Amino acid sequence: MRKSKSENAAVLIIGNEILSGRTLDLNFSHITKTLNNYGISVLECRTIPDDKDEIISSINTLREKYKYVFTTGGIGPTHDDITSESIAEAFQVEIETNKDAYNILENYYKKNNSEFNEVRQRMARIPVGAELIHNKISGAPGFKIGNVFVFAGIPKIMRSMLDESLKYINPQKRVNRINIQVKVPEGEIAKILEKTLNAHLDLEIGSYPFFDSKKDFGVNIELSSKNKLSLERAISYLKVQLSEESIKYK
Repeated sequence: MRKSKSENAAVLIIGNEILSGRTLDLNFSHITKTLNNYGISVLECRTIPDDKDEIISSINTLREKYKYVFTTGGIGPTHDDITSESIAEAFQVEIETNKDAYNILENYYKKNNSEFNEVRQRMARIPVGAELIHNKISGAPGFKIGNVFVFAGIPKIMRSMLDESLKYINPQKRVNRINIQVKVPEGEIAKILEKTLNAHLDLEIGSYPFFDSKKDFGVNIELSSKNKLSLERAISYLKVQLSEESIKYK
């Protein structure tokens, strides 16, 4: 099933802590599931270090290739939080202290009886021309510039920012999905799945074999299409090709 650029997105995960294994990424799955509800398919995910050249190169590649790009990580107050300045350089714009961001942060720390020191003020530095993405959790905003959405890496904050960003998303027709489990080896049904796909050109099929310690094995199959009728026909076709007793809906 071919997708137009308007339906596509990419996620760029930025952070040495992810690549080292110190921190488990919890953001990608949430972003993908949320966008799927809007009919937007995430077709690429990259994880890169806190390196300016890597960030600039990845941003410029992804924003040309996809309708939407979502980044997580690297917009905090410490020395290795270089995402904002790197994205400014990717878009060839200056980075400045954003007055609205500064006021938001100043009020946040005042309300919490904390010092709004020079280090924390770094989080008000935003690329010129960007729109702020408000953060209801900890004050420090993300931002949107062009088709790139820049979020914090902390999952709770990222989710708040994503919710704030959905107003910019142009909803598409939602993808319908059905998951089934077949208790046969993948090699025995590969040709059947290929025939099913060829008979339904607006369908996608994912095949995921499993095997557990109880010697239970088989294949989890995900069928997806924006055409609900086509999806139903594909399921009916599989019932004919496979033993219906072997099919379990999930």
